[in-house]
Amino acid sequence: MAQYDFDLFTIGGGSGGVRAARMCANFGARAAIAESARFGGTCVNVGCIPKKLFAYAAHFREDFEIAASFGWTGAAHGFDWSTLVANKDREIARLNGVYERLLANAGVEILRGRATLRDAHTVELNGKAYRAKTILVATGSRPHRLEIPGGDLAINSDDVFFLERLPRRALVLGGGYIAAEFASIFAGLGVATTLAYRGKRLLRGFDAELGERLGVEMQKKSVAIRFGAAPARIEKRAEAALETFFVDGSSTQADLVLAATGRGPNIRGMGLESAGVKLAEDGAVVVDAYSKSSVDSIYAIGDATDRMNLTPVAIAEGMALARTLFGGEPTAMDYDNVPTAVFSNPNLASVGLSEEKARGLGRKVDLYKATFRALKHSLSASEEKTFMKLVVDAESQQVLGAHMIGPDAGEIIQGIAIAVKLGATKAQFDATIGIHPTAAEEFVTMREQAA
Repeated sequence: MAQYDFDLFTIGGGSGGVRAARMCANFGARAAIAESARFGGTCVNVGCIPKKLFAYAAHFREDFEIAASFGWTGAAHGFDWSTLVANKDREIARLNGVYERLLANAGVEILRGRATLRDAHTVELNGKAYRAKTILVATGSRPHRLEIPGGDLAINSDDVFFLERLPRRALVLGGGYIAAEFASIFAGLGVATTLAYRGKRLLRGFDAELGERLGVEMQKKSVAIRFGAAPARIEKRAEAALETFFVDGSSTQADLVLAATGRGPNIRGMGLESAGVKLAEDGAVVVDAYSKSSVDSIYAIGDATDRMNLTPVAIAEGMALARTLFGGEPTAMDYDNVPTAVFSNPNLASVGLSEEKARGLGRKVDLYKATFRALKHSLSASEEKTFMKLVVDAESQQVLGAHMIGPDAGEIIQGIAIAVKLGATKAQFDATIGIHPTAAEEFVTMREQAA
């Protein structure tokens, strides 16, 4: 009898877990994957995909207004929330099926249910024990709870995708990318929206100038932003209204309160501690450069490790793990110059070092910036401004970071990220001919250093 039922047992069917299981199976491993909900994880079900679909919907109202300045009339005929939700659900169901077919076609055994660890090589699922040479934890993350009196009256970011109706007034608590995105979505769909954040600017961790400018642009688009506003309690009022009180004694009423205050590793009750796995203070699985935990037979990837919580990173970690374990090619994940985007309105994207991070590393930097009104808005009343910024090493002239706020920022920065990853210099940016007229050409035409 074989010592193990599987070479790899993956717990969690999100993007990272599915990619790892598939790749390991392709390398010849006997692989199984356990998922208690729908395949695709946070990204497919309550994250990247449905959120961007909602962001598209929210942008149309503004697009219809701009269309009028180009001669179009009668473009908008009202918005129906239930149609958007139903169509979103259909697309997500399709993607759930795609993930399952990819696993089945690769020969991965699919097990339904919540898996827990009994020991370093044993997983328990639906009352049955499975022995595995290697166990992979890829359970993703869950929204943080709002730990204030009445905090249970607020919904979290997962809940937004299943609202039966849009509220008339919404209060979004938080200042990160999730808060910025959902505040933009609500406002774009006609909801009177307030964003309240305890900090002084949005998007802590991004280039400071991006956070400041995004706040300005979002307020142009009817999002009321309150900085220095830490929630103290939430109370229910007449006609289902909710009143949120802040530590400064002020309060505001809304029909819906969204707590967008971050996410944490989804590993509670899995039995990791009893298996000897070391956890960080925030509950994340502590791993080495090859995603191995403190127990040699247990690995972890994705949001469960709280390293860089992005879907493409989790997928890359899964591929690196497969090469390491079954491909004969030990591969450590490279976290340098990973691009990312915030699908707020307007969009924001970034790759490489922020100005603050570069200076903090002792680098002397040259800065190049451009602020302009996009051609698309030139015929309309829109006051939206596109902003671009390059952070350049003053000595080597290598471009250390590229940052943008404006339409299709994610699409543009994806291309710029290749140049930054390859170590391109400012002179090489300058030598590249721009595509005219586009917003992207500004990245290769900025010549004057910013003050």
